[in-house]
Formats: sequence, structure tokens, C-alpha cells
Amino acid sequence: MRELKVDLGERSYPIYIGEGLLQETGVMFLKHGIGTKSPVLLVTDETAGELYLRKVEDALAKSGYRTGSFIVKAGERSKSLSVLEDAVTAALEAGLDRHSAVVALGGGVVGDLAGFVAATYMRGIKFVQIPTTILAHDSSVGGKVAVNHPLAKNIIGAFHQPEFVLYDTATLKTLPEREVRAGLSEVIKHGLIWNAEFVDWCEIHAEKLLSLDPESLEYALYEGCRVKSIVVSQDERENGLRAILNLGHTIGHALEAVAGYGELLHGEAIAIGMVGSARLAAKLGHPEEIHAVTKRIFMKYGLPTSIPSHLDTEAILGAMMHDKKFVEGTMVFIIPTAIGTVEINKNVSTALVREIVEELKEEG
Repeated sequence: MRELKVDLGERSYPIYIGEGLLQETGVMFLKHGIGTKSPVLLVTDETAGELYLRKVEDALAKSGYRTGSFIVKAGERSKSLSVLEDAVTAALEAGLDRHSAVVALGGGVVGDLAGFVAATYMRGIKFVQIPTTILAHDSSVGGKVAVNHPLAKNIIGAFHQPEFVLYDTATLKTLPEREVRAGLSEVIKHGLIWNAEFVDWCEIHAEKLLSLDPESLEYALYEGCRVKSIVVSQDERENGLRAILNLGHTIGHALEAVAGYGELLHGEAIAIGMVGSARLAAKLGHPEEIHAVTKRIFMKYGLPTSIPSHLDTEAILGAMMHDKKFVEGTMVFIIPTAIGTVEINKNVSTALVREIVEELKEEG
């Protein structure tokens, strides 16, 4: 088992990564001081729930915990205010109190929803992340929790750090191939913003990662979590440095919203966004090689690098203007200045972004 620490003073917490950790859930709860007198709510989706809910319930029961569960439909549409209300109803019916904990068992959607339940229920209760997808190595770390609005992704949310993150890599063996590819998009992102050598490693080891080679996968997830933990430890609430984790997200979130939270997986949309940011970098005077390398590695992983031509340009731009990164008529973009290095540019004009969007559509 590998262990990392997100260093946030009193809110610090560990990330555990290894195979076969689900059966240790109850032991970990006791280790981290979560009391057994108050019930625990497990939030999961239909896919992860069918595979792992009983195993986690049994592990908690063996350590003396009482559990309730709330199961949502798989997919981004479950991150809504109506589903949030249903989840709070489930928490009330399960008897959760101020000493209870909410557990996210699933991917990024489940983590964001469950975390927001924990952040808002009785003004905030304990929260544990048990990610079961590759993509969730990113979303489970850092305490950003939220639901979507039809006009904007993650616009209704909070910062609420978990007690710990328990990442059982054995759960990744059941992922569909498309989910694997999309999840690895965010793994590569951590290299693009922080570690050029890791980008090279990901390109060399693409075949092993796509085939879920245990040793390669555990290292890649560890490195992705390591980069994110460093950034979050320095800037918990995104007042500065943490914004670099949004590489590709300005375009990516807009594509998800316009496509209806379903046509594109999050990792696919972010891959397109990262290629767009690399194109933007070239127009701002940075080396063209950044775009070439970025596009090449995502193509190697079978990820999309262009915007579907049927998506409306003005609708995409409109979605960006509802994004949290839109400020006073200009857009905030994370711009790669080299592979492994980025800068925060707060003055990207709408006209230039429109140009990039049209070019990405032409490539489709």
C-alpha cells in the first residue's frame, strides 16, 4: 500500500493506494476516529453499487458501524439539485446526525455529490472518499464538491475535505475501456502541468496503462495524486496556484454542458480542452511543440482531440461565460508554456477563444 498526505494543517488527511483495500474500510474508519454510535450513509451509483456496496457494508459492519445507502443512476446527470434533495432525504431516513459520516463509493460524480451532501447536511459532517474509477484519482483529492446547473458545471458547490481517501486499485479492473481511457486523461494532465518526465513515462507506458498493468497503474495513480496533493496543500481554496489543475477545463466543462452531460465523458472533454489550451499557447507565442506533443499523447490513448462539429460555437462560448473562470469579459485559461509547466492567463479574449473553438471543430 502506498500512502500520501494532503497537508492542510488541522484538515490534513491521507490517501491510501493499493490493491484489496475495500475490506479494510471499517478498520480505517476506526483508525481515523469515526465513531460507531452514529450511522453512516453510503452514496454510490448503480454500477459501483452492484459490484462493491455489499463488500463495504460488510467491512463496516464487522467494525461495529450501522449503514444506510443511497444509490443514484450512473452518469453526470445525477449531479443535480433534485438528486441532492433525494440524498438528504436518505440521510434523514437513515438517522444521520452531526457525528455521522457520508461515504462516496464510486467515480467522480458520486464523489462530488456525496461530498456536497456531507458539506451541507447539518452544515457539514464527516466525509470519506472511496474512488472506484481512474478519473476519481483526481476528483477524490482536494475537497472540491458540487452539483451541476443546466447552464454550468460544478457551479453549486463547496470546499469540504474528506477524512481520508481509500483507493482500492482492484476496483479498476471492472471499468469499461472507454472509462479507462477517459480516466487516464486526468493522469496525463498532472504531468502536463507539473512533471515533463512523467508525461514521457505515460507516453512510453501507454499500452501497459491501457491494459491496467497493476504496477504501472499504481505508479501512475500515485504520481497523479502526488502532484494534486502538493498543489492543494499550497492552495486549498484556489486563490492562486490551484487554478493550474484546471488545465483543459475551461473548454472541457463548456463542452460537457453543451453536449448535455452525457455525449462526452469528463476525461474526453478535458482532453479536447487540453489540446485547445495547447493551440492557444502557440497563438500566444509559446512553442508549437507543446501542441504537437499534447495532441500526440492523447491520440495514443485513443482520446478525442477535436470538438464534435455539431456542437454550436456560440453555445460553447456561452457556457464558458457561465463558468467560474469567466471574469469581467475575459476568460481565465491555464496555458502550457512548456511540457510540464503552465501559467495562469486571466486576459484571454473571447475572440481568440472563438477562433480556437472553430479550429478544433474543423479538425473533427
